[in-house]
Amino acid sequence: MTGLVLKLRPAERILINGVVVENGDRRARLNVLTSNANVLRLRDAIHPEQVNTPVKRVCYIAQMILAGEADPVKGRDQLLSGIEQLSQVFTDFDSRERLDAATQSVLSNRIYPALKAMRGLLAREQRLMERAS
Repeated sequence: MTGLVLKLRPAERILINGVVVENGDRRARLNVLTSNANVLRLRDAIHPEQVNTPVKRVCYIAQMILAGEADPVKGRDQLLSGIEQLSQVFTDFDSRERLDAATQSVLSNRIYPALKAMRGLLAREQRLMERAS
């Protein structure tokens, strides 16, 4: 069986194609069989008041596309622009791989993998911000 497998905690919420779904009282396992379904765990979501760094801004744009709250074409352009700007700061090999993966995902209209790749830069960005202050 192919597709996305979600393992949910009790009362955990997820967003699937713009619809919020809440799990019941027990752990659950869902198989999302539809390819290109937009899925986001709400526990992983960055909230608007937390969008205070360049990487978080790019992640937030991806989340808004997944939630159906942003125009996919404009959002895609914003994602590519944001990734390009980040590539001027994150020049190490691992970061470059993540940025390249995010770019390829956006170009293939696969927003969740792009978000996942970008989230991998959050800790690195935090360390850079701490060193700068």
